[in-house]
Amino acid sequence: MANTDRQEKVVNVGGADIHLLKGGQGKPLVIFHGVEGSFGWCAYQRSLAQQCTVHAPSLPGFDRSQRPPWLESFADLSRFSLWVLQQLELRKTSLLGYGMGGWLAAEMAVLCPQIVDRLILVDAAGIQPRHGEITDIFLHGQDGTKQLAFFDPQQAPEYETLFKRKLAPEERELRVQNQETAVRYCWKPYMYDLSLPHLLSRLKIPTLVVWGQEDRIIPVECGELYRQAIPGARLEVLPQCGHYPHLEKTEQFVGIVRDFLR
Repeated sequence: MANTDRQEKVVNVGGADIHLLKGGQGKPLVIFHGVEGSFGWCAYQRSLAQQCTVHAPSLPGFDRSQRPPWLESFADLSRFSLWVLQQLELRKTSLLGYGMGGWLAAEMAVLCPQIVDRLILVDAAGIQPRHGEITDIFLHGQDGTKQLAFFDPQQAPEYETLFKRKLAPEERELRVQNQETAVRYCWKPYMYDLSLPHLLSRLKIPTLVVWGQEDRIIPVECGELYRQAIPGARLEVLPQCGHYPHLEKTEQFVGIVRDFLR
């Protein structure tokens, strides 16, 4: 069995220090976090690291990763993240992203499809729903968003550890910083790119779309729109599950992803 213990790494990209977690062995899998920043080395990552070499960077401006002063928009973030992969010497890799990180993975695949082996989008932002809407998480704040994010927190084994423990002052400061960074990248238009659905049709990459049926932040309609936009994409909808399938339905989620990566 692969060693799934994570290591902390720092890679310098364009003069900015980008922090990441790395563990496992096998083909590379890069995981992009959502607007909250990194949750650390979670159970789903440890499980996937039994099959892959998992790279989980904190995006520029999140957690302890530096943001270059010129990096202002989501387009900037997408191009910069391709540079991160170059610095990691990942010439061909699978990408997995949830929420904002799924949007980022989709934009990177459109920009540079030849470097993407497989694409996994989990309750991803990036596409404007036709009927519903993407919830304004900045209006609800971190506590309100946390309540919206889960169908049943008791289903999430790591919920207490990730969301209920008392934070140190430095952690509270980082959470405020993460929210400010998310606003910088994802505001106007909020959490989508009108051109993305049209550009996704160029992809010929095996793509898995995973969604929580009860997602109250990004409606499952967006998962169907991703499936329609990407040729050959497969959509897996998990019942009685909210915005974080990887946390709320960890075992089922990991099984689906590992089968897809095989």
